[in-house]
Amino acid sequence: MSNKNNICANCGKGEEASNDLKACTACKLVKYCNRDCQIAHRSQHKKECKKRAKELHDEKLFKQPPSQFGECPICFLRLPSLKTGYRYKSCCGKVICSGCIHAPLYDHQGNEVDNQKCPFCRSPKPTSEESIERIKKRVKAGDPIAIYMQGDCYFYADVTDGYPQDYTKALELWHQAAELGNAEAFCNIGNAYQYGEGVDVDRKKAVHYFELAAMGGDEVARNNLGVDEEREGNIDRALKHYMIAVGCGNSDSLNTIKGLYSYGRATKEDYTTALQAYQVYLDEIKSKQRDEAAATYKDCRYY
Repeated sequence: MSNKNNICANCGKGEEASNDLKACTACKLVKYCNRDCQIAHRSQHKKECKKRAKELHDEKLFKQPPSQFGECPICFLRLPSLKTGYRYKSCCGKVICSGCIHAPLYDHQGNEVDNQKCPFCRSPKPTSEESIERIKKRVKAGDPIAIYMQGDCYFYADVTDGYPQDYTKALELWHQAAELGNAEAFCNIGNAYQYGEGVDVDRKKAVHYFELAAMGGDEVARNNLGVDEEREGNIDRALKHYMIAVGCGNSDSLNTIKGLYSYGRATKEDYTTALQAYQVYLDEIKSKQRDEAAATYKDCRYY
């Protein structure tokens, strides 16, 4: 019995040499001998192809993403999503939670030592000039976070560190960082297209980059997608985005779901599920050291 997946969808040939057939890159449902057959079959296949391609895209888009920064390399607890809850160390390129940043350091005999050193690599705290040079070295080494940060410096004109405002350079660096796996960079590119900063306003491109960022674990981009779907009246899709963002620690999405519930646009079950997901997130990032850091250093709250 012939298998339709082993023959060309247009001409019906190729079963004996099925390994040479090429699948439709959009839907993966059918195969063709060559591009001529694919073009000839397009009018018959277009509707089914678009439907299946959208289904495949949504499966990928609404899959629970990984934590963007993973775990703190010292306490091994999930890193908070808020930037006040962690620090990037240019000396070793590690992202460390605020609890471990401010925790006392001890030597091998248990004596407390200078906590101005990096808690991971023990490098001394740099001067402003040394910090700039460290970032530049990390950029040359291909560190995606450092590249992303340098893009920020150009975008926001960090003249203190010698960076003039240069949108083109910022976008170039963000694209480079994004290709290396930095989801925040995708989010920033999306914002640039959404607000027309350095590029023409392009909502379609903004959504595209927000989707890439969201699939990489950026909860801000995920919340942005929820807002966009809600604006278009797609409440079911908006809720899916908001729920994922809540599980990644985004309190704005939680408050939005609360608002939707109060106006009858989301169910009590939706809001309860969101509250539970947010509590799971808080439990995963909670530690005594982080609580102490949040209480002592006002810029280190992670709730």
